[in-house]
Amino acid sequence: MTSEPSLPISRIVANLPHRDLREMLRLVRLLFRLSQSASYREQIFPQLPEVARYDPGHASLMMGYDFHLTATGPKLIEVNTNAGGGYLAWLSEHQTGKISTINLTQRYESRLLNSYLRDWSDFSRTEAPLNTIAVLDEDPQLQPLFPEMLACCDWLCEQGFDAQVVSPQQLDVLAEGVYFRGKKIDLIYNRHCDFFLETDVMADLRTAYLAGTVCLSPNPFAYGLLADKRRMILWSDPQALASLDLDVREQEVLLDMVPRSLLFSDYQADELWAMRKTLIFKPVTRFGSRGVLLGKSITRKRFAELEPETTLVQDVVLPSIEKDSAGREFKVDLRLFVYRDHLLGLGARLYQGQVTNLRTEGGGFAPVRIT
Repeated sequence: MTSEPSLPISRIVANLPHRDLREMLRLVRLLFRLSQSASYREQIFPQLPEVARYDPGHASLMMGYDFHLTATGPKLIEVNTNAGGGYLAWLSEHQTGKISTINLTQRYESRLLNSYLRDWSDFSRTEAPLNTIAVLDEDPQLQPLFPEMLACCDWLCEQGFDAQVVSPQQLDVLAEGVYFRGKKIDLIYNRHCDFFLETDVMADLRTAYLAGTVCLSPNPFAYGLLADKRRMILWSDPQALASLDLDVREQEVLLDMVPRSLLFSDYQADELWAMRKTLIFKPVTRFGSRGVLLGKSITRKRFAELEPETTLVQDVVLPSIEKDSAGREFKVDLRLFVYRDHLLGLGARLYQGQVTNLRTEGGGFAPVRIT
């Protein structure tokens, strides 16, 4: 698929020290292993809705782990179960001609294909082939990454699958399965941000998911295990980590790489207000940078409007900086695209302003150079 002028792609190269990449991968693999642990699940399941405690028997396509690089090493900012930008990161490398030593072009295609096949195999538990795939999102044509969804479908079709971009309203959910235009869907690559399938438009799909009549990936189970922002409270709590299946070194890795995180309700409001300039406030039920507020810029009125039980409070971790040829500075988020505990590829998002966005002139998804 050819690039379009409107795609948020940067021509600046983001640098990533190899030692930092090793640390990032260590954390990703540790978190995945932790998510499979019975002691971990016993601790978090009481915090999750019923739909997120249902194990569909497979993993999650295109996980994303976002990091900021600091003088003391990489720090985890958040985990995503429906991370976008893989195609744009790949395209940015081709447009700039900059190829990193570990990137989206080396073995990426086979790794990505294998993730679809593995998810389908784990779900179906048969040798039946994967035939039909739907890439699902809310009003897909209105999404900033709609071109990427189309590119994903183009690639899936090239691999021999019947793939379509769809909205929930276009699906017919019957007792025996989920259909699109009369054809049964085997696997839904879920880009929708109703993570727990709670809205009316996702109710029928929720029924099919719980009945096991469609492979939904990512799904509420994967989101609850790793991507719900409240998990970062546990990962940064020394006492909670000591009760899990982790040795001392593994606990130290988490405490070093995960910023201190608590709910607003764990503090007194006056205490938080006094500390606000070193904090960032994130709604636990939203995705990306929606509703994220830096404490140094928050007003008294907006602070008073925050919901204590659903607002995550984190220590601020400033991003690293890259400059363009004109000397303009861009903040950098590094993203690891992952399936289970296997790296698929790397990408970076360059931006200006308070939080990550895809609107900064000269910013967007950028290639990564391993140094």
